[in-house]
Amino acid sequence: MAPTALLSVSDKRGLVPLAEALHRRHGFQLLSSGGTATALEQAGLPVTRVADHTGAPEILGGRVKTLHPRIHGGILARRGDPAHEADLAAQQIAPIDVVVVNLYPFRETVADPAVSWDTAIENIDIGGPTMVRSAAKNHAHVAVLTSPEQYDRVVVALDRPGGIDAGLRRRLALEAFAHTAAYDTAISNWMKGRMNPADSDAGQQDSEEGGAALPWLEAVPLRQTLRYGENPHQQAAWYSAPRRGWGGALQLQGKELSTNNLLDLEAALATVREFGYGTEGSHPAEQPAAVVVKHTNPCGVAVADGVAGALTRALDADRVSAFGGIVALNGSVDAAAARELTSLFLECVVAPGFSPEAREILAGKGNLRLLELAPAAIDAAGRDHVRSILGGVLVQDLDDQPIDPAGWTVATQRPPTAQEQVDLRFVWQLVRHVRSNAIVVARDGQSLGVGAGQMNRVGSARLALEAAGEQARGAVLASDGFFPFDDTVRLAASHGITAVIHPGGSLRDAESIKACDELGLAMLLTGRRHFLH
Repeated sequence: MAPTALLSVSDKRGLVPLAEALHRRHGFQLLSSGGTATALEQAGLPVTRVADHTGAPEILGGRVKTLHPRIHGGILARRGDPAHEADLAAQQIAPIDVVVVNLYPFRETVADPAVSWDTAIENIDIGGPTMVRSAAKNHAHVAVLTSPEQYDRVVVALDRPGGIDAGLRRRLALEAFAHTAAYDTAISNWMKGRMNPADSDAGQQDSEEGGAALPWLEAVPLRQTLRYGENPHQQAAWYSAPRRGWGGALQLQGKELSTNNLLDLEAALATVREFGYGTEGSHPAEQPAAVVVKHTNPCGVAVADGVAGALTRALDADRVSAFGGIVALNGSVDAAAARELTSLFLECVVAPGFSPEAREILAGKGNLRLLELAPAAIDAAGRDHVRSILGGVLVQDLDDQPIDPAGWTVATQRPPTAQEQVDLRFVWQLVRHVRSNAIVVARDGQSLGVGAGQMNRVGSARLALEAAGEQARGAVLASDGFFPFDDTVRLAASHGITAVIHPGGSLRDAESIKACDELGLAMLLTGRRHFLH
């Protein structure tokens, strides 16, 4: 008997390629309903409608479609169990081996504060979670897919000898239960936010106040289990809201993302967004920019007239450190940029888009992870920066306020030249994305040296200046915190730095200013610190 896959999805991204792989490469019969069945039929795939399979039509305006023994018996039956197999035979029920379901978009529906109670209620999925839970319970025999991001994993597994193994089915089941739990939490949070405590029949009325009564964090669903955490002995999982932030990223090719990949991607994206991102959204790209990150610190950042040029300059800033790095670009990747990306080993690339020519070139680097992240997904993520501590979380605003040179002051006798002003703005945009204590050396829209994470500021300065080498002559230097002594200024001058920028505020500011005047450096004070831990 041919295996059967049941597909019923609201998010149709990747649906047709998955169904083609299931049917044409692996001989699955396709069982579906509603808009999913229509989409598959339009793609030329043979589909059995659920109503034809069960012999029962959809009723109650579509509220009841898949709640039928021929569906759930096929999903829940234990293979090899004589009693279960006898029941299937007696009722003429075929086993269902793969269940592909994602749920009605309840979160997206109630994100509109004006949504009515009745509209929200109609977007509560019943049949979908039931099929997901049935398949997850019977994961010993059934694979359950609840997100388009899982499709590639399953297709790759099917292409291997032995197909979808027990370990993958168990991981998919875990993600499925987390998915339905988060869905139910989102529903209960919304309902609590709309209930009127003074009205015993509040469930039938619309409150003027919407929103969740519990923190949004409780409703973040599991996106996927990860191979391991920062190290192989650490277990890890990725929780992400659909279509928000990285939850809205589309992985176009490459291996599964790891914990370290995601941390580095976050750092790279935050840095490249200093120069705007994409052509839409709240902050479109001001000029093409490229960022290369290693271990959450930028090792190369540059701007240019085009994405390919910015990428070349960012890589040239430190090609040794760039090996095995993460790249973020704020514009679409074209063929020229793609060719540059193939010039060395990289782990991941994120950008607003990739041209067909770029995709074809980068396909030759099959393990390279390509992520397409739309500006809308970034805007939807909000401005909370959340980090965990033992037994709790810390939530703060993102440090992403626009740079405002109008608020800076010249502290030295010599003001910066026009070119130094441009360079100082550029280097100040970078330094807040480097782990403290942070020092960055730059010139002409390109980072030249980065000193990160040292326990004293002059130590970070030595690293940045040594990395810049002779290129430090005529360059500028930024510090994320004030200079506690004049040693960093004097060291910078000895390497040829001509201007520096830092927040100011030290009791010994006068000593650093005096050293700059003595050595002919210009100094700007921003009045704003940018520690990053």
